[in-house]
Amino acid sequence: MDIQKQLTKSIAKLQKKSGDEKAATFLISHYYREIYCYVYKQTINKELAMDLTQEIFLLMLQSIESYDVSLSGFRTWLYRIATNKVTDYYRSSAFRSTQVLDLVEEDIEGEADFTLAIERKMELEQIIAYVNKLDVTRQKIFRLKIFGEYSFVEISQMMEMSESTVKTKYYATQKMIRTQFQGGV
Repeated sequence: MDIQKQLTKSIAKLQKKSGDEKAATFLISHYYREIYCYVYKQTINKELAMDLTQEIFLLMLQSIESYDVSLSGFRTWLYRIATNKVTDYYRSSAFRSTQVLDLVEEDIEGEADFTLAIERKMELEQIIAYVNKLDVTRQKIFRLKIFGEYSFVEISQMMEMSESTVKTKYYATQKMIRTQFQGGV
C-alpha cells in the first residue's frame, strides 16, 4: 500500500473511532519531523519546539473528527493547527515571562563560527519578536511563507483569502521588517 493510501486510511480510522493507536502513531511519525522543523525555525529553541510540536499533535488528535477532507488536505489542516499554536504561544503570558535566548547547543568549531551563529540567532529572534507584534493575519502569512515554505496560492487557500491579498500583506510585512531592521533581512 502506498504512503498516501496509508495516510488516508489512518485519518479515516481516527475520525471513525477515537483511540486507534496504530493510526495515530502512523500519522504522527509521518508528519512529526516536518512539523517540528516548522516550529523550530520559529522558536529557535529545541525544547520549546518539541513541547509545541507535542501540543500540536495532541490538538490534531483531539480535533481530527472535525477535519473535512473536502475543505483542505490533511497536511494543510495540520499546518493550520501548527501556525495557530505558534501564534498563540507568542501571544501568551508564557512567552512574555520567559527568555527566548538560549545558548547554541551544537558544538561549533572556532570562535568566529560561534560568534556568527550567535549573531544570526539573535537577528532571527529580533525579527520573530517584531513579527509577533503584528496582527495575527500578517503573522500567519509570514510564518507559512518563510517557515512553512508554502506558495502564495497555498497560503491563500489555507487562509481563505485571495492570492493578491496574501501577496500584498506578505510584501508589506517584508517591507516593514526591512525598514525596522534597516536592510538587515
